[in-house]
Amino acid sequence: MDSLKKKLEEEIATLEYELRNELPKEIQRARAHGDLSENAEFHAAKERQGYVNARLNQLRRRLGELAMVDLSRIPRGRVGLGSEVVVLDLHKDEEITFRLVASEETDLSKGWISTTSPIGRGLLGKEEGDVVKFPIPGGVREMEILKLTTIHDLGT
Repeated sequence: MDSLKKKLEEEIATLEYELRNELPKEIQRARAHGDLSENAEFHAAKERQGYVNARLNQLRRRLGELAMVDLSRIPRGRVGLGSEVVVLDLHKDEEITFRLVASEETDLSKGWISTTSPIGRGLLGKEEGDVVKFPIPGGVREMEILKLTTIHDLGT
């Protein structure tokens, strides 16, 4: 969670620098070319300025949401944000390890899935031994939770 907050803070700092230092210079240079109605450089810089402002608002809002995550409300003994879950895919007879993370941290190559993904939502609140069913194209996938390590056990 702390690494995600740091990543968001770094992106905010980079975008704030661009908004306050680089974009005003680009807009000023473009204005120097004269007629703004047909000035592609001016329009591109203004469009980028709008995008940067929107992205900054989005990042600040997300950072505020993450700051309000109350670790004491994440369950112990049940799957929640930050949990590492070893499941047995009952159809494939294969063990898979997932870690439930915030959507910005999703990385399927590491087995990190979002709590808002179909599998993540299905696992939330479940315990070791539970069988969870997920709709998939062409049927249903069943997984049994073999092992659960919560965020409290991981110490993150």
